[in-house]
Amino acid sequence: MIRLLTSRNQINQINMKTIFRFAVLLFIFIFPAAISAQTKSPKLENSLLWEVSGKGLKKPSYLYGTIHMICSKDYFLSEKTKKAFDVSDKLYLEINFTDPNEMSQMQQLAMGKEPLSKKLSPEQLAKLDSILKKSTGMGVQQVDSFSLLTVLSLISMKSFGCAHLKFYEMEFSEAAKKRNVSIYGLETVKSQFEILENAYSNDEILKLLEESTSEESEQLVTAYKNENIDSMYALTTDEKFTSEKTKKQILDNRNVNWVKAMPELMKQNSVFFAVGAGHLGGELGVINLLRKEGYTVKPIMN
Repeated sequence: MIRLLTSRNQINQINMKTIFRFAVLLFIFIFPAAISAQTKSPKLENSLLWEVSGKGLKKPSYLYGTIHMICSKDYFLSEKTKKAFDVSDKLYLEINFTDPNEMSQMQQLAMGKEPLSKKLSPEQLAKLDSILKKSTGMGVQQVDSFSLLTVLSLISMKSFGCAHLKFYEMEFSEAAKKRNVSIYGLETVKSQFEILENAYSNDEILKLLEESTSEESEQLVTAYKNENIDSMYALTTDEKFTSEKTKKQILDNRNVNWVKAMPELMKQNSVFFAVGAGHLGGELGVINLLRKEGYTVKPIMN
């Protein structure tokens, strides 16, 4: 957990790579994303790991749903997942965090284009100040030079309520390095940041921060530990928070783009795809989209 900070100097001591690294990833998970969880797609079995085969693939590939960040006490990686990872030739994440250029871009984007005191209205600043003091003990002046997404990540991390956190993407990346497995990203830091920045207005972000509770994080973790993809999709698609437009931007459109790219990636190699579990479920979820393309996508239960 990021401990309570009392000055900007202390904030500067935080590893900003770590903070911003998960702002873009955590955003659609910590806070419900969009509209109703109603979906035309069949109910999915409870599994975070799915095998993709058929349609001329020489070897199966694997699709794994992550929660991105979780308390160390809740972290787990099943034997079935380890086995699938060990037979895979390449690792694809949403973003390649091992790429120095991506990390440099991430650090730049952590800082706002303009101070929050200029970006937000007096009313919005007052609301953000109240949220920060309640959730982190900081005031808005201490984060004035950071982007609103970076501030969001501070509050997101705090919502888990634990001292030690584990990051699934980092765990997979370290394991891939040990095996000399190549690591890639389905998106760039810049593109993901732009998607999130354009998907929500400042007022919508503040509303999400104001109305979110630690209970939501607890529900999400419970669903994750039960490998319940449908429940996770329901938790990340609640119509009371934002619009159909936003859902399309942060979930549906990205899923469609990924599935367009995946056939070529899987043609010659067994690929292990690790993406946020919220992307797996629903009519336009990655599982259903791959099935529509003619692939056999089945859960690995044990």
